[in-house]
Amino acid sequence: QVQLQESGPGLVKPSQTLSLTCTVSGGSITTNYYYWSWIRQPPGKGLEWMGAIDYSGSTYYSPSLKSRTSIFRDTSKNRFTLQLSSVTPEDTAVYYCARDPPGLPVFDYWGQGTQVTVSS
Repeated sequence: QVQLQESGPGLVKPSQTLSLTCTVSGGSITTNYYYWSWIRQPPGKGLEWMGAIDYSGSTYYSPSLKSRTSIFRDTSKNRFTLQLSSVTPEDTAVYYCARDPPGLPVFDYWGQGTQVTVSS
């Protein structure tokens, strides 16, 4: 059973960089041909895909967030990290990590989500 767990600060000040880590157990982030995504849901809004890192380490970003987003991984610890720079209160959301399996248009495993609030 694959499990994903988000971790990171729940409160970030405006203009700072938000950093969240997703630790994966029960499966390797280097297994062909899985993608590992970050998704967020602002209060009262829908889910927003932010970006992903694939089994080879290649990264993909939402065009609307690309200039502020970085995703990288630590294969020795089987985890991947999201960094979002220059945050504003509009970045307040529940942040999720999820696995995107090959050949399927769905995310099959999700973390429980972590609330991040941007406030001074």
